[in-house]
Amino acid sequence: MQNPLFMKNNILILIVFLPLIVEAQLKKNISFDQYIEQVQQKNIAYAAEKLNISIADANITSAKIFLDPSLSVEYAYNDDHRMQMGQGISAELSKTFSVGKRKVKIDFANKEKERDLALLEDYFRNLRAEASITYLEAIKQEKLYEVQLKSYYSISELAKGDSIRFVLGKITAVDALQSRIEADIIYNELLQAQSELYHAYAALYIPMGQFNADTLYVPIGSLNMRKRIWDLLPLLSQSLENRSDLVASLKEVELAQKALKLAKREKNIDFDVALGYNYNTEVRNELAPAPKFQGLTLSVSIPLKFSNFNKGSVSIGNLQARQAENHYEQAQLEIKTEVSQNYHAYQSFCKQVENFTKGILEEAKAGLDGKIYSYQRGENSLLEVLDARRTYNNVQSTYIETLFQCALSLIEIEKSVGIWDIKVEP
Repeated sequence: MQNPLFMKNNILILIVFLPLIVEAQLKKNISFDQYIEQVQQKNIAYAAEKLNISIADANITSAKIFLDPSLSVEYAYNDDHRMQMGQGISAELSKTFSVGKRKVKIDFANKEKERDLALLEDYFRNLRAEASITYLEAIKQEKLYEVQLKSYYSISELAKGDSIRFVLGKITAVDALQSRIEADIIYNELLQAQSELYHAYAALYIPMGQFNADTLYVPIGSLNMRKRIWDLLPLLSQSLENRSDLVASLKEVELAQKALKLAKREKNIDFDVALGYNYNTEVRNELAPAPKFQGLTLSVSIPLKFSNFNKGSVSIGNLQARQAENHYEQAQLEIKTEVSQNYHAYQSFCKQVENFTKGILEEAKAGLDGKIYSYQRGENSLLEVLDARRTYNNVQSTYIETLFQCALSLIEIEKSVGIWDIKVEP
C-alpha cells in the first residue's frame, strides 16, 4: 500500500519543482497597451514594410530627373603633314526633349507612394490584430492551466483522504488505488497544460521583435471584454470608408490609370536639339588653298515614329485599368462579406457566453461538490465523483474557450470594419 503522504508530496513537487523548469527566466508582467506599443515600435517585419515608403520617396526623386545633355568633341587631322590640308576641331552639345513625359512619371511615382502608405497602414491593421490574438491566447492558456491545477489539487486531496480511509478500513484498496491513478493522470494533463502555457508565453516574442533568454513576458488581463452593440448596416458603410486595403485597391485603380496615361505619353515624339561649333586651320595646299575659319551649326532631329502604329502598350494599359477596377469591386464585395460573417459570429459567441453566466458553471460546481460529499459519506461510488469532476473541468474549459472565441471575434469584426478600441482589462 502506498504511503498516505504520497499525494501530499506530489503537491509539494508540483509547487516547488515545476517553477524550476523556467527558473532561468524572470517573469515580467506586460499590459496589453505596453505589448501593442512594443509591437508597433519593434516588430521587425513592420520595420521592413516601412522601408517601402523610403523606396517610394526615392522613386519620386528619380522621376524628377531631367534628361542629361550630351557633349561630343571631334578632331580631324586631314593629312596636314604631307598634303597640308589643315586640321579641324569641332564640338557639339545636344539634348533630347521629351514632351509631357516627366510630369506623368512624377505623378505615377507619387501615386505609388500613396498606395504604399495605404498598404503600410493595412499591414499594421493585420499585425495589430494578430498580435492581440497572440496576447489573448496566452491569457487563455493561463486560465486553462489554472483549471488543471485546481483539478489536480482537488483530486490529490481526495486521494490522500482515500489513503487514510483505506487504512481505517472504510473503503477498499481498489477505490484507494483508483483515486491515486486518477491523480497521476491529471498530473500528466497538468504538465501538458503547463507546456502549452509556456509555449503561448514564448509566442509573444515574435510580434514584439525581440527575444530575451532571461525574461518571460506574462500578459495580464481577462478574457472578458465589454460587449459592443452594433447594427450591421452602419458597420458595412464604415468598412468601405475605413479599410486601408480598400484604399490601397483604389490607389491601384488610379495607378493603372496613370500607367495608361504614361503609355500614351510614351508615344509622344522625342526630338534632339544640337548646337555645334567647329574650327578649321588654314589649308596650304596649292591646288585648293583655304583660309582658317570657324562655324556654328544648329540641328533638330525628329524621329519618324512608325512604332506608334503599334497600339499594344496602350491596349495593355486599358486592360490593366479595367482589371484594377474589377479587383476594387471584388475587394468591396469581400469586405462586406467578411464584416457580415464576423458580425454574426460575434453575436453568436456573446449569446454563448451569456448562457454560461446563467448558471451552468455554478450548477456543475454544485454537482461536483455534492458527489464528493456523498462519496465521503459512502453514499456513491468514486466513479461518480470522477465523472462529475470531468464534467466540471469540461464546463470550465469550454467556458474559457468560449470567452476566448468571443474576444477573438470582437477583434476580427473591428479589424474587418477598420476600427480599433480593443482594451484588455487587468
